[in-house]
Parts: sequence; C-alpha cells; structure tokens
Amino acid sequence: MKSFSCSLIYRRANLRTVQTGRKDLTEMKGVILAAGKGSRLYPVTKVIPKPLLPIANKPTLEYAFDQLKGCGINEVCVVVGENEGVMRDALGDGSQFGLSLSYVRQNDPKGLAHAVGFAKEFVGGDDFVLYLGDAIYDQPLAPFVEQFQNSGAANLNLVKEVEDPRRFGVANVEDGRIVKLVEKPAEPESNLAMAGMYVFGPQIWDVLPDLQPSGRGEYEITDAIQMLVDRGEVVVPGVYEGSWFDTGTLDSFLATTQFLTGSGQLVDESAEVDAELVGCVVIGPGVRVRAKRIEDSVILADAVVEVDGAISGSLIAGEVTRSGDLLDVILHGSME
Repeated sequence: MKSFSCSLIYRRANLRTVQTGRKDLTEMKGVILAAGKGSRLYPVTKVIPKPLLPIANKPTLEYAFDQLKGCGINEVCVVVGENEGVMRDALGDGSQFGLSLSYVRQNDPKGLAHAVGFAKEFVGGDDFVLYLGDAIYDQPLAPFVEQFQNSGAANLNLVKEVEDPRRFGVANVEDGRIVKLVEKPAEPESNLAMAGMYVFGPQIWDVLPDLQPSGRGEYEITDAIQMLVDRGEVVVPGVYEGSWFDTGTLDSFLATTQFLTGSGQLVDESAEVDAELVGCVVIGPGVRVRAKRIEDSVILADAVVEVDGAISGSLIAGEVTRSGDLLDVILHGSME
C-alpha cells in the first residue's frame, strides 16, 4: 500500500525543559533552515510553501518547533527565502507555538553553511541547535543537546546507522570523536549518516569566514565541521536510533505520513466527503470532495475536488475537476 497524509491544523505541544550539569538549556538558541523552494514537491508547493505543508495534521515546521521546545529552547531564528512573506504571516512572532521567532532572509541559497551565516547576529555568543526544516524524528532530540552540553565539544552531529551511506554525508568516528566527514562518498568508511540536526558552540563562527565553496558551488556544513576537526576542536557524534525522515521529496513525504498515521485515515470534521475511502487517506479542514473512491491519497485544506471516477495515489491542493488543470494541484497520482 502507498503512503500519504495532510491537513492544515496548528497544534501546540507540551514538551519538557531539560536541565544539565553544565548549564540550563534555555541559554541555547535554535536556528531552523527553511529557505528552500520545495522544487521536488512542485507544483503543490506553488499553493503551500514546503515548510508549511501539513503532515499528519501538523505543518512540517511545527515538528521542529516541538523538538526545540523539548530541548528547553525558546528563542528560534527561521532562515527563510522567497517564501518570507507567507512564512511570517503563517508563523508570526511564534507566540502561538510558545516560542519567540525571528527571521533572516537568504536570498541566494548557497548551501547549509551559507545559510547558517545569516543567523550569526541572532545567535551571538550562545550555543545553538541547527535544525533542517524538512526533518522529522519520532524520538526526542533533547538527550543529544544534553550530551553536547556535558561534553565540552565545539560541535555535536546527529548521526544514524544506514544501509547505504553513499547518499548522505558520512561521519568517521574514532574513540568517540568524529575525525572525518565525507559528503556522499563513493566508498564509505562508515555507515553513520549525518541526520539533519547539529549543535554548535561559538567556535563555528571562527571557521565560516575561511570556508570555500565545494565542487557544486555550495558552502557545505560538512566542510565547516571538518575545519573544526582539523583545528583540533572536539566534535562528537550523537547516535540516533529512532526513525528519521527527510520530507523534501514525494516518496519521503508519503512515507513519513504513513509512519505517523499508522496508515490510517484522518478526515477533518469540517470536510464534506462523498466517496469511499480506501487505505491511508487524509482529508484536511474545509475540503469538499466528491468521487467514487479515494485511495492512498492526501487532500489538503480547503481543496475542492469533483471527479466521476476514483482518486488514487494523489497529493492534492487547490481545486480539481475532471476537466481542470491537474498540473496546478496534483503532485502525483491518477484519476479514473
């Protein structure tokens, strides 16, 4: 069975604050990278920016908010791009999430390390968590922040054992320390993949000015961390054993949905549905849909869908009729 889900509902989580022996984690700040255009989820991202796409009844970015709040972090900077206006309108000052949100704009994305540089003024001399906005984890990340706080390290990298590390940045570890980072190696020396969450001390600001673009023309966060290693700074791994999803592609978006919903059905009480539902189906608030059957599909908030046949394997936003322009609203799927 395929996997899907969505509905634009904002919920607030009540996650605990963690205390450590080194210092209160509330002294740490958070930086979320959310400037991407979401081209791999186009054309749905024409309707809803990727960071706001709902997965299992919650916008993607709110999963990051919940994790950072669980670490005791209250001040968060969101690095945005051309989506700045929509993001500010949707998220505001962060009070609806129990956070204080700031924004900085990266007009010309040139890699993760390039994006981090825009948050320097916000972070100041504090430690900070760097969180990729399309990453979702099913286990709390607070223990890894606590590990960093107690280690005296300049950087902690969340890593996870994977079967095929060639698709990831890979960490080589000796005696509990990261000694080498390689981006998508052809012949990996380790199966520890970089898993999208980092904790930094202020030492990172010392190396960023000397960072050179990689072969693909981007300023890589792995290169910046390798510079810390080469300077003799302590860089440690945080080995994550839970489920981790990068929701930036259709397949991963749907896999995340299936995992979080247990392949069940979520239909908002305000939706008007005239169809047989089969498999993993999520229908958001304000939706009006008429079809013979809806199977393994997601219909986002306020969509209007009218077809005579069946909808299968689809992610839908906006308005769809049998004679409508489906390319404007459907990322994947079929209609009979």
